[in-house]
Amino acid sequence: MLIIWGRHTSSNVQKLLWGCTEMGVPYDRRDMAGKFGFTDAYLAMNPNRVVPTIDDDGFILWESNACLRYLAAKHDPGGLWPQDLQMRGNAERWMDWQQTTAWPALRPAFQHLIRTPEDQRDMAAVEKAADDAGKALTIFDAWLADHPFAGGDRFTMGDIPLGFVVYRWFAMDIPRIDLPNLAAWYARMGERPGYREHMMIPLE
Repeated sequence: MLIIWGRHTSSNVQKLLWGCTEMGVPYDRRDMAGKFGFTDAYLAMNPNRVVPTIDDDGFILWESNACLRYLAAKHDPGGLWPQDLQMRGNAERWMDWQQTTAWPALRPAFQHLIRTPEDQRDMAAVEKAADDAGKALTIFDAWLADHPFAGGDRFTMGDIPLGFVVYRWFAMDIPRIDLPNLAAWYARMGERPGYREHMMIPLE
């Protein structure tokens, strides 16, 4: 059975839990990182001191989006893993954009509001992150004006990584600009049981 290492509150672990739920792939999730720390055995698999790591019958892989691509290609070709190359290219583009642009913009707000004691928070940094994230998410909002999903006209692996960023964007107490296409996409994600189960949970 597939083993997913990582605590369920980790956004990067949540990608895989949601993806597996969409595909009906059974897994054994094992706590790691955060309050659980890291074992020597885990660090032998993934020396980066981050989660997730997967063990697929002895095949070890880390980096959340790489794991998601691998699992989608293995278990859901033509579904989460688009066989149409243009749709797959779009999906993969937004997966990479989540890591390089959207989450780095919003992450300082998350770090201060969720991970930092209230008396130590830098609210100027929070406001800047909210502004930076709004500017970044405007790009995805523009795409969504003509495409209901990241890959194009249907749900694919491309939507999953952005799911955690957009949930945090709406869940945190930050100033937000009006992005109607993004709000509609967020509502569509909220209709998916896997998203509600694994992504829309209290932040920590």
